[in-house]
Amino acid sequence: METVLAKPADARRIAVMSRQFVEGGLPGWSWNEARVTRHIRDPDSIVLTTRIAAGIAAAAIMHFSESSAHLSLLVVEPAHRREGIGRRLIEWLESSARVAGTFVVSLEVRAVNQVARSFYRKLGYRELVCLPRYYHGVETAVRMSRDLRCCRMQDTT
Repeated sequence: METVLAKPADARRIAVMSRQFVEGGLPGWSWNEARVTRHIRDPDSIVLTTRIAAGIAAAAIMHFSESSAHLSLLVVEPAHRREGIGRRLIEWLESSARVAGTFVVSLEVRAVNQVARSFYRKLGYRELVCLPRYYHGVETAVRMSRDLRCCRMQDTT
């Protein structure tokens, strides 16, 4: 298992994973192949994949601005959840943010996804606000944030 930067050839698989495991049940497809490819090519974004013998097991996309970073997508194949892959991807991205001098990371998660919300809370993210109809005008999101200068990940081992 290795974590590497995504290549344009990975965009289709990442998009399909997002549709199946993150955006399922929503009327539109936000993280399509073209959008993932734009982030792979964008110098202000990092797109990571965790690879196993069978292919891509997980992916994450983070976009950086001058003062903050935004975790846009984190997707892990169901068969590989609870193996620490998502945590390692977040750690890699947060380390990159620190090196860049960026200390605030934000994200949105589906309000109904209690498992994901709990995962991010364990990593030190705080729930800030609910955003009604955030996803395609039909589903509420919860915005979460972490200040990398003050909040430490909880030890879950």
